[in-house]
Order: sequence, then C-alpha cells, then structure tokens
Amino acid sequence: MTKRILVFSASAGAGHVRAAEALEAAFRTAAPDAVVRHHDALQSTSSVFRRLYADAYLEMVNRTPEVLGWLYDRLDEPWKNEKLRQAFERLNTRRLVKLMHEFEPDAIVCTHFLPGSLVSWLKSKEKIETKLAIVVTDFDVHAMWLSANADRYFVAIDETRAHLSAIGIAPERITVSGIPIDPKFAAAADARTTRLHLGLDPDRTTILVSAGGFGVGPVEHLVTALCRLEHRAQVVVICGRNEELRERLRAVVAKAAPRNVRVDLVGFTREMDAFMSAADLLVGKPGGLTTSEALAKGLAVVIVNPIPGQEERNSDHLLEQGAAIRANNLPAIGWKIDRLLADPGRLAAMRARSRALGRPDAARTVAENVLSMIGA
Repeated sequence: MTKRILVFSASAGAGHVRAAEALEAAFRTAAPDAVVRHHDALQSTSSVFRRLYADAYLEMVNRTPEVLGWLYDRLDEPWKNEKLRQAFERLNTRRLVKLMHEFEPDAIVCTHFLPGSLVSWLKSKEKIETKLAIVVTDFDVHAMWLSANADRYFVAIDETRAHLSAIGIAPERITVSGIPIDPKFAAAADARTTRLHLGLDPDRTTILVSAGGFGVGPVEHLVTALCRLEHRAQVVVICGRNEELRERLRAVVAKAAPRNVRVDLVGFTREMDAFMSAADLLVGKPGGLTTSEALAKGLAVVIVNPIPGQEERNSDHLLEQGAAIRANNLPAIGWKIDRLLADPGRLAAMRARSRALGRPDAARTVAENVLSMIGA
C-alpha cells in the first residue's frame, strides 16, 4: 500500500520552511512511490492568527528583541502551558485539521511546534491515527516543541537528547539527526574553483555576510566595519530580494572607500551553497538552518546580534565547541576578524571544529527513520 507523508512547516522565519523543503526532497528520494506533501501550516489558519504567529514574531525580532527573549525564557517550562496552547490553537486551525483528515497521512513530520502541538492533541482524542515526528530546528529545545503524543523527536545534538531524556521522554523516541538542510550543502567543492565560477578573486580570504537577518542600520554599520579590515580580503554580502538594501550598501561602500577589501553585493541567489563553498568565514546571525549549512561547509562563524532566546542558545553551543567567535560591538568587528585572520592556525582549527559538528545528511537520516516507523 502506498505510504502518505505530510510535512508541516510554518512561515514564522524562513528556517522552518527550508528544513521542510529539505525533508520533502529526502522523502521523495528515499521512497519514490510514497505520496509526499509539504504544507505551510500558517496558510490554513485565520488571517488574525497568521499575523500573530508570523508578523508579530518578525516585528519583535526587528524592534523589541529583548521582549522576545523574555517571552522565550518565561515560556520555557516543560509541559506547563501545553493544554492552554493547544486550546488556543484549535480555535484557529480548523482548516488545518480538515486538510489532515482529507490527506490521511501515515506519518506527519513537523518542523515547527504549531502543527506538532495540534497533531498531538488530535492523537490524544483519537481524531487522527498517524505517526508524529517532531524535527527541532535549533540546537536547543524549547518547551514549545514538546508534544505528549509525539512518536519521535529529531534533534541537532547529543546535549538536546540528554535534555529531553531528563524531562521524561523515552530515549528510544529521540534521534540525534542534525537539522535538515538541502543535500547540496553536503557536496564537496574546491574553494578556488568556486570563487572563479562566482566571479570572485580566487586568492583572497573570503568573508560571507548574510544580510537578511539584520534590521535597518546594523547591516550598514557591519559593512562599514568590514571595509576597514587590514587584511587583504573580499566580503560577499547576500542581500536577497532587498534591492533597497543593496543600493544603500553601495553608498556605504563608496563612502568607506576600502583599501584592502573588495566588496561584492549579491542580490537573490540560488547558489548559497556555492558562496559557502567559496568562503572561509560566515558573518551573521546564528539561526539553526544557516548555522547547519555553514557547519556542513566547514565555515568558521562570526556571530553578530543573535536574537535573544533560541539564537543566543545556538551561539552558546557554537562558542563552546570552538567553531565560532562572537562580536558584541559592531565597530570592533573588523578588529576582531583581523585578529583571527592573523592567526591562520586558529582559523583552521575553527573550520575543522565546524566541519566535525556538521551533519549534512540530516534530512536523509530523518526520512529513513520515519519511513521505518511506518513500515515503508
């Protein structure tokens, strides 16, 4: 009998969706005959609920991150708020429930806690019969991810498995898989050759900046500071679809008139894996997906402005493992990177630690485990 797999994400930040896309591809590869569907759970909720979950979250990230950090810590009490949260979500997710009943999945895989919580409640009331897998998309696990009726948790690191086990989840229900990323990040590529392919200088130390996570203002200060590097380097700034940002940064670079640094401002690209292959360092915010991609490529990470809560905890893990440094003050970031570039042995050690932490096959690991759960 053909197996049916439903992958749920939620577009509250791009990482949950990217992880789900990686899983969708992995399921199609591992089980070509299965029916696999990826759905953004927020698209099946009311517009008010969608704004609360997605827009309000992004507003807090950009304007009041300290409030977000306070909420993150305040709500991180295992099992305490599960029933209240589920009751609130059930009022706003009727279309999502209808979709599940119509699709009749053998397994539901969630890369966000919203659909995971809802499926868990439906299972508890015997309103749906399916295997439920929760794929945590940060290195740490927050109480919001906990679902009493989850059949399997997939987590990034051994410490998170120990955490879940300590709060009562049976060890056999926890798999350390890593965070699912696109398989192309697992492909080995020569840095020099890739730089030539991208039109970059093949002989310069290459610093990659993902600008999308920064608010207005900080990214200009960041690029200004990088223009002042004393080492001969090239800085590649990925601006995405934000042409206004790209134009502002052109003016910043022109004003800074860098002597030792070449700056390339890149718009939307489908070659992020290639840019990471070309780079030595990634400068940015430590989201779970971007960090996992960087680790798969063996990049040293320079952490800037982590969001209080999950990104702070991701930062702690990277720093503890020796794969990252953190710049708390943007005006000093150039000095801090110059110090790192002046010590090639330290940079090489950081890259080796990064590569050792990477789990580029995480999506395949999750897919194969879920398929074995449903006898596929």
